[in-house]
Amino acid sequence: MEESQDSLFDQAMARYQSGTDANELIKDFKTITAGAPNQSSGWTCLAWLQLLCGDSSSALRSARTAVKLNAQDPQARINLSLALLETNSKGVREHIEFVKRAILVLPEFEKELKISIKDGLERKPDWQTLIKVKDWLGF
Repeated sequence: MEESQDSLFDQAMARYQSGTDANELIKDFKTITAGAPNQSSGWTCLAWLQLLCGDSSSALRSARTAVKLNAQDPQARINLSLALLETNSKGVREHIEFVKRAILVLPEFEKELKISIKDGLERKPDWQTLIKVKDWLGF
């Protein structure tokens, strides 16, 4: 079962990277997270897609799950920060500070996050909370 979940994840990621609309991929990532509920990357991707689609409350639940499963993942922390901002919830600062520290320790995270932010702004150009987070990170 785990192998088929990995394959489904890889296929869904390939579709996303080829430009498939986020709305079309949410169902795939819901299937992925249902089949592998302890796989943080599935939850991280689902939260990102939900944010892109404007479903902030669902994104908040997905992002919290992703961070709970892998508190060391800067992208999961970015997604949680975005969802917190978009739902007017507290706790954003601790996640932004974590990401800043993670970038200092492992600079390759910065490149990955810049790519992700660029992608987010290409897909959703007027994404004000993402612009705010980008500015806070100094990108």
